[in-house]
Amino acid sequence: MKKFRFKLNNYKLPLLTPALAFGLAFSATATAAGPTVNVATDPSFVPFEMLDPDTGEMVGFDMDIINAVAERAGFTINLTTMEFAGIIPAVQTGNQEIAIAGITITEERAEIVDFSDPYYDSGLQIIVRADNDSVEAIEDLAGMSIATRIGSTSYDFLQQTLGDDADIVPYPGNSDMYMALLGRNVDAAFYDAPNVAYFSQTRGEGRTKVVGPLYEGQQYGIVFHKGSEWVEPTNQALAEMREDGTYDEIYEKWFGAAPSSD
Repeated sequence: MKKFRFKLNNYKLPLLTPALAFGLAFSATATAAGPTVNVATDPSFVPFEMLDPDTGEMVGFDMDIINAVAERAGFTINLTTMEFAGIIPAVQTGNQEIAIAGITITEERAEIVDFSDPYYDSGLQIIVRADNDSVEAIEDLAGMSIATRIGSTSYDFLQQTLGDDADIVPYPGNSDMYMALLGRNVDAAFYDAPNVAYFSQTRGEGRTKVVGPLYEGQQYGIVFHKGSEWVEPTNQALAEMREDGTYDEIYEKWFGAAPSSD
């Protein structure tokens, strides 16, 4: 099982509550001149996107990626944060042109929005309290209550895998989900592996543990309104970033080790 290591580079970055982050809008200006494009993100998917309370700016892996892409592709970012469940509809309807928020590429989503080439490989993983020794795999969650995120592929996976055999409880925000676990309102949580690992190593350290294998290998993509002119420039920018080492530098900044080329 791949271990994730996180380097926060002196940022003080607590998990955000939806009440704190929802609706905040920020301007993330790329250095390249060009048209201003509306970009949406989720304010609390650490370490991909999160609010730095010291600067009031959004930071994270995705923020570095989209700013590097914008500089190369030739547009300026007008960044807005919103609940994850509202991001795809916002892009689909044209209220937002682009979105980046650890969004898994799926066939269903690709019917209503366009995706860039994949920029991050992920999966789903289980997190339980540290004193729980009864869960080692997804099948062990039968009969239990499981927290997950509204509108996420983890929710869909649980529905397909366990269905009525478990109490699947969707929460609007990551912090709500993890607080429910720590508060013993649920038996486990199931969500994207890097976010699960981050929480277990920070606020959940000593109180939680990640168990089981990585489920449903996934790839994240940048989301666009159907027919967007920015898809191809973004794909070209991502390819250049991988070729010249920029992608590895950003990856190492947030995860501590460059991704394997295997």
